Amino acid sequence: MEPQNVTNPVTEFVLLGFNHSLKIQQFLFMIFFIVYLMTCLGNITILITIMTDYHLHTPMYFFLAKLALTDITESSLNTPILLLGLLSQNKTVPFKECILHMFFFPFIGGAHIFLLAVMAGDRYVAIHKPLQYLTIMNRKVCVGLVAGSWAGGFIHSATQIALLLPLPYCGPNTLDNFHCDVPQVLKVACIDTYLTELLMVSNGGLLLIIIIFVLLLISYTVILVKIRRQVTKGKHKALSTCIAQIMAISITFIPGIFIYARPFKTFELDKVASIFFTVLVPVLNPMVYTLRNTKMKKAIRRVKKKISDFLKQMSML
Repeated sequence: MEPQNVTNPVTEFVLLGFNHSLKIQQFLFMIFFIVYLMTCLGNITILITIMTDYHLHTPMYFFLAKLALTDITESSLNTPILLLGLLSQNKTVPFKECILHMFFFPFIGGAHIFLLAVMAGDRYVAIHKPLQYLTIMNRKVCVGLVAGSWAGGFIHSATQIALLLPLPYCGPNTLDNFHCDVPQVLKVACIDTYLTELLMVSNGGLLLIIIIFVLLLISYTVILVKIRRQVTKGKHKALSTCIAQIMAISITFIPGIFIYARPFKTFELDKVASIFFTVLVPVLNPMVYTLRNTKMKKAIRRVKKKISDFLKQMSML
């Protein structure tokens, strides 16, 4: 297909979002606003608890704190756009702002995925090398792995933007989503994007999502078999931790596979999967890690007691 009318390039995109009645959109606004508050509250609680409780100053909780940070950042990047779109009739976004959003979203999302892989590696070392665990996973290694996760997210995002920017966008300028995302933007380019789409799916869907997801499932299967056969002390705790992390990776990867690991064609469930991937996953992660983690729940209670005692002392002054 030849470029069409590239002398009038697109300067803004129109986000279709949700075209429901005003009452339904107001109802959805309240639901997603509550979800956003829960996301921030849950992940900030995890961050504060891990930073203030010395019992949690271990590699596993160090990575969990960084995961909570990506959840807060990712949710704050997408949910406010969704909320504004539900209240506002003007759902346009400037072209440059759209590109900027598409850089930071896969950047943070990619870092999140790599962090999940790092956490699986951390559990593998903890189970297979328990005596050398703290030596192997020392602070320098942990910081390096986190930095590597963010670097991987940056490379993933930069690759996608490098493929998107050279394309001509001359209309139409409507995106069937509530935020700027690669599949929708790629579909409105006015040239044949088959090769670019193939590269996008390979980079984002096949390499970053499916392959890492399969490797994580294999690694956790090996870990669970190891726990059941050889671990005696703390067996229940180790099983609970691994099951929690399997739940976390499943709720993260499955919607991502549906969106990014297939040809960029329009499906009715695209928006639902997109909302789950960008808005609901960040609120589910703290629930998974706190509700199934006895050590975390005890630490949260200790932090609450410290805050309560501090407030009592302040009120007596």
